[in-house]
Amino acid sequence: MRGRFITFEGLDGSGKSTQMERLAAALRRSGRDVVTTREPGGTPVGEKIRSVVLGQGPAPLAELALMAASRAQSVAEVIRPALDAGRWVLCDRFHDATEAYQGGGRGLDRTAIRDLHRLLCADLQPDLTLIFDLNPVVSLERARKLPAAGRFEAESMAFFGRVARTYREIAAREPQRCRLISAEGSVDEVAARVSEAADVE
Repeated sequence: MRGRFITFEGLDGSGKSTQMERLAAALRRSGRDVVTTREPGGTPVGEKIRSVVLGQGPAPLAELALMAASRAQSVAEVIRPALDAGRWVLCDRFHDATEAYQGGGRGLDRTAIRDLHRLLCADLQPDLTLIFDLNPVVSLERARKLPAAGRFEAESMAFFGRVARTYREIAAREPQRCRLISAEGSVDEVAARVSEAADVE
């Protein structure tokens, strides 16, 4: 029996990574077999790509290609094998992040980005995508205080505004897969919204 695939999306500083770990812990307590991973990264190859993307500032098209390469490796090495084994997979960012950041933020062709995912990842789709919605001003203030803040956090407010709008457009376009989660409030309040959206007891 195939496992369940849940992805966590949103602006930097929206709390998605914290909420992913909270949900993973809750699922494990309930006896589920859970794998957590991230994009870019999640594999030895992917982590090398992550260091390039976050550290050296490739050109926009090169950045897109690297993101897609990391994802293809993760799908082949981690995500599909785990799902085929009946495990739950929780992933911090997936293909929606590429459409939001490289498509919305950088202005690259969003249709081409979706086509690239179909080509490289056989159009693997999450069972559920949680998009953490937060005012970009608040999100960016939080993100720039994080220890891991880097070149993406240094982008302009206009960039993050475009990313946020694209995430909302994705949620509206695919309501059966995507749930827009308000990231306002305490960690516990947001976690309650996540549990309800994921239908986890």
